[in-house]
Amino acid sequence: MSETEDGTPQRSSNLFSVLAVDPGSEKCGMALVARDGTLLRRAILSPEDVAQTVASWVEESDVVLLGRGTGYKPVAQSLSALGVAFVLADERGPTLQARRLYWQATPRRGWRRLVPVGLLLPPEPIDDWAAVVLAWRYLGLA
Repeated sequence: MSETEDGTPQRSSNLFSVLAVDPGSEKCGMALVARDGTLLRRAILSPEDVAQTVASWVEESDVVLLGRGTGYKPVAQSLSALGVAFVLADERGPTLQARRLYWQATPRRGWRRLVPVGLLLPPEPIDDWAAVVLAWRYLGLA
């Protein structure tokens, strides 16, 4: 990070990134996404582990988004307790987009190739992909 003439921090445009959290009652998805939409990091964690992980990833981001969906209040409280500032994000419908992202990143094999993507359920949790969708929406990319 560079500084301006008056000594205030200035981020270059390529360092801007969004840390998005898709909270849930049993698991939470997290994604660190660059300004251009590039996925830098993603994870699925228990709600109890989210605040600590956000605290360790926050140095790499400019904005922390917290989806305002199921289970967001305990996560919001734990982030506030650690002094992490966040923005609440509308969380309507990212699951369908997350499914499509999952299948784009994970090529279908065998019989799954014959079934339309819209009819398939991923064989593993996709909360991290839902967090990617939240970040892309914030950046105006989705």
